[in-house]
Amino acid sequence: MLMHNPPHPGKVIKELCLEPLGLTVTDAAKGLGISRKTLSSILNGKAGISPEMAVRLSIAFNTSSESWLNQQTQYELWQAEQHRKELDVAHLYVA
Repeated sequence: MLMHNPPHPGKVIKELCLEPLGLTVTDAAKGLGISRKTLSSILNGKAGISPEMAVRLSIAFNTSSESWLNQQTQYELWQAEQHRKELDVAHLYVA
């Protein structure tokens, strides 16, 4: 069952990881080994969590990489479900 309107993982990173630790975007990006622009895109919901980023986050924040990928999947699936009725797909049944 899908969660109702799950947050983008970037929001989770910002609110549950960066803010409690008092990390700036610049410092967090440096610690993650990525550019500030890349992290900013994720935090602002403009980019998603890739498998590599999930591993980086899991190392940096002592979490599981699977949890980050699951959050991304939940977010994307919920977004896609909002357009279910607009999709032109035939019902296919196997007898």
